Amino acid sequence: MPKEHPEMVVLGAPQVSTSTTTTTINMPGEISQPDHVIWSMFNALFLNFCCLGFIAYAYSVKSRDRKMVGDMTGAQTYASTAKCLNICAMVFSIFTTIVFIIVFIYTLSTLQNLGRR
Repeated sequence: MPKEHPEMVVLGAPQVSTSTTTTTINMPGEISQPDHVIWSMFNALFLNFCCLGFIAYAYSVKSRDRKMVGDMTGAQTYASTAKCLNICAMVFSIFTTIVFIIVFIYTLSTLQNLGRR
């Protein structure tokens, strides 16, 4: 009895009907405008005086979006606003912290003086 040989079928490469598209954004290196995202995130998490840190973060993200689109004037405007809000948030938060420390020390010393009488 002869052995049967299995048939070999040669398959071609899979045919894909979908096409992929890629988008490339070329940004020149000399127009590197800071957007202050890290500083704004720090202020939003730790020094969020009257929500100024959160608002600064929103402006920083807007600045980054404008930079990605290529609108350097808009990016610079938003970055400048974010920088100003970050400075205000830091100054007010540090000032508030110092005032709270002074009030705490004053209250503590007053309570100690009352205990001595």
